[in-house]
Amino acid sequence: MSDEKKAINVFANRNYLLVFLGALVSELGALLYSFAVGFYILEISENNAFLQGLYLALCGAAMLLFTPVGGVLGDRINKAKIMYVCDFVKGGMIILATLLMTVMPSYTAHIVILFILGILGNMVSGIFNPAAGAMLPNIVEPQQLQQANAYFSIKSSMESILGVVMAGILYAVLPLNVLFLAVGACFMASGVSEMLIRYAHTPSAEPITLRLAVSDMKDGVKYLRSQKAIMAILGAVLFINFFITPVTGNFVPYFIMTDLAPAPAYLLDSFLKPELWSSVFSVYIGASSLIGAVMMSAKEQEEKCGLKVAKRLCVFSGVMIALAIGYSSLVSTSVSLNAFLLLFCAGCLVIGFLLSFINIPLSTASQLRVESSKLSKVSSLMSVGSQGMIPIASVLAGAALQFFGSAVLLAICAAGFTITAVLLLTNKHIRSI
Repeated sequence: MSDEKKAINVFANRNYLLVFLGALVSELGALLYSFAVGFYILEISENNAFLQGLYLALCGAAMLLFTPVGGVLGDRINKAKIMYVCDFVKGGMIILATLLMTVMPSYTAHIVILFILGILGNMVSGIFNPAAGAMLPNIVEPQQLQQANAYFSIKSSMESILGVVMAGILYAVLPLNVLFLAVGACFMASGVSEMLIRYAHTPSAEPITLRLAVSDMKDGVKYLRSQKAIMAILGAVLFINFFITPVTGNFVPYFIMTDLAPAPAYLLDSFLKPELWSSVFSVYIGASSLIGAVMMSAKEQEEKCGLKVAKRLCVFSGVMIALAIGYSSLVSTSVSLNAFLLLFCAGCLVIGFLLSFINIPLSTASQLRVESSKLSKVSSLMSVGSQGMIPIASVLAGAALQFFGSAVLLAICAAGFTITAVLLLTNKHIRSI
């Protein structure tokens, strides 16, 4: 790699800058929306964790079903066009749903509208994500991929730090309809940015039919199955998501509503509302992820990263065990709610740092090893594989919280996470990636 190519920052690439800005705005809107919906459903359903879990599961299932469709379209249609059309559609749906909620004030109507919007919105996201995931290799040089992915990770970390704090504040001070209108505007602005992206795209010579789509997906599955190392990591990620999603998606809001909010006193209660502690946890993850991403942006790309990633996942499992033990010994026994808050913050710091050193190398390795003509299909299949168990996990986690409580859920997640990490570490194929 020449010094000249090293010196060129990826932001000098106009297309990358447009993709980055579009993602920044739309992801900020998605963050505000998911934060608000998670708490609002619990608020209007009297802390019904099962209903919240059902919402997460249906949304996840909708995205799962439409991601393969997005993979087929992403390899045959201009990826930038897919991205901006999806953002415009999603923004328009959120604005329309907000207007409907304003004229129909009953909580039952709000729940129905949010469920419908969540399902439709995630169908659109399923089409959007494979195109967006395969965009970077088409617009940046191969030697800049790690830097490009690292800056995206920095963006996500900054959103976790600033965006979640903003979400907590806005949810506390703004009417829900105003917040949702702002989210719709974010998606519209992102679409405008993505309309300006230009890259070399060869339109498909064949019309897209159901038969062609099925053939494309079979081709993608066959290709992915030939990549043994990627398949090993994909299998591990599937079960890792199965056990980590209930912690972030189910446990955190439930813990805040059932353990923190009713407490007569808790750490920093003089200026932090209970809901804002969710923002605090995200800020800690975001801050440490940011540090890790900055380090990765300056680090040269490694030829092989699989074994290192497996070891980092084992450390991750250790953190989960500590959090499960901490909740049982500190919160369930009413020893010290504040001590658990501090422990959870420390765990978030370690988790955030590990995320950057796991996700960035894996994303870069996958993008470099997959043929360009198959990027969207493979990206969609990997997304389906890695996200496939999440809807089931969300429902089961909601039921576990409702009937057995947080201690049991955390113990199950910690055990499952540990088993998965150890199996990945002992898999012979990961050493080749």
